[in-house]
Amino acid sequence: MDLDYGKLGFKSGLEIHQQLDTSKLFCNCPSLLRNDEPDFEVKRKLHVVAGESGEIDVAAKHEVEQDKEFVYQGYDSNCLVELDEEPPHEINKEALKIAIHISLLLNAKMVPITQIMRKTVLDGSNTSGFQRTVMIAYDGYVDSSKGRVGIDSIYLEEDSARRVSSDKGGVVWRLDRLGIPLVEIATRPDIKDAEHAKETALKIGEILRSCRVKKGIGTIRQDINISIRGSNRVELKGFQDPRMMIKTVENEVKRQLEFVEKNKKNKPEVRNVLKDGSSEFLRPMPGSARMYPETDLPLLKISRDLVNGSRKTIPRLRSDVGIELRKQGLGEEYVKMLFKQNKLELFRELIEIVKNPNLIAKVILVFPKDIAKRKNKSLDKVEKILEDNYNSVLDLVRKKKINESSIKDVLEALVDGEALEDATKFEKVDLGEIEEKIHKMIKEKPGLSDKAYMGLIMKEFRGKVDGRSAMEIIKKYMKK
Repeated sequence: MDLDYGKLGFKSGLEIHQQLDTSKLFCNCPSLLRNDEPDFEVKRKLHVVAGESGEIDVAAKHEVEQDKEFVYQGYDSNCLVELDEEPPHEINKEALKIAIHISLLLNAKMVPITQIMRKTVLDGSNTSGFQRTVMIAYDGYVDSSKGRVGIDSIYLEEDSARRVSSDKGGVVWRLDRLGIPLVEIATRPDIKDAEHAKETALKIGEILRSCRVKKGIGTIRQDINISIRGSNRVELKGFQDPRMMIKTVENEVKRQLEFVEKNKKNKPEVRNVLKDGSSEFLRPMPGSARMYPETDLPLLKISRDLVNGSRKTIPRLRSDVGIELRKQGLGEEYVKMLFKQNKLELFRELIEIVKNPNLIAKVILVFPKDIAKRKNKSLDKVEKILEDNYNSVLDLVRKKKINESSIKDVLEALVDGEALEDATKFEKVDLGEIEEKIHKMIKEKPGLSDKAYMGLIMKEFRGKVDGRSAMEIIKKYMKK
């Protein structure tokens, strides 16, 4: 069934939650997810309090009636703030600066004096029963192919605990994720259709990835609010992949349309998105009575000097950086790999030593994986060793003390534990021996490319051969 979104009175807006790459928001604990056995656990039950209007939120009341027990598992990397046994510390200044960067890139207006709030949490995912959140900016926008999409608000808040398991009696949570800084971006209901929802999510996603945010599965969560004429608003939660957005939006519009065609109204509710693009009831839609001021923290002042200072360090969008890298001559695949592996800063540092972008990209993006595989070692450990030595090795290349063709052999020797001085001592092989080997190789393995022969020679002599001389010999014998 083709959907005419305009005729249906389609209204939709996005909420995007992105983790920031800093320590936690209201304590000094690391934003580190753990997979080992927890060091302790505590058990609690949810109780409700009235919001600033003096009323109890309907969704909170619904959850309390379930009478669930919540178990919180913690580690030595957690503290009493996460257990709600100690008041929150001053807000993380690094996280605040990143939130300001994001707000500036979203063309938003800063809130000069703002109140940190407590937002009632309904599922037990916070030990305190509330989430701390503070409005940073408002009234921004992103441009899209279907017009400008307004940014209603940008909040800085703490992430919830991590769900481990659940049953009818309760839920087990991990405290390792609780308190990781999140930026919440809420758009206005300016989204025109399902395709537009996906485009807008990707636009905002590009801005977020250009800033200092966490990468990977679970670090970004996207919700979408949807209604059509004659229906109530529904919030769909659980998006991580924008590719599922089109199908999910279409399914929700069709679901609401069935109610409208029967002269009925769907319930205003929060629904969980399933893998097939359908959704299921999660809880009633929260009301306005779920927010009240944080009494343990003072007002947050976002000064003009802080904003102006942040403007000077505002990151560039990835799309703009990509254009610049291509102009430098970097191959398209290497551009993608730089962003995917988050090695752009390392690339920029090393390109100042040897101004050969494709060589630098190969050294930091390809060689570590090859060496880890060859040596049967952890990639993380290999990269740690190599990143401590890239500058020194490339400086030797710049000074022409080693050849570009020898870099991989030097790095491999360093991973084996050799000192840099020993790793760069090559006994040059006599050209006569090399020529003899090349002649024999081409005779035994005819039809290969010059680069293939070169690879075999370099593997054979492992840095003991001058690459330029070897290539001249290869080409000489390939012509015969």
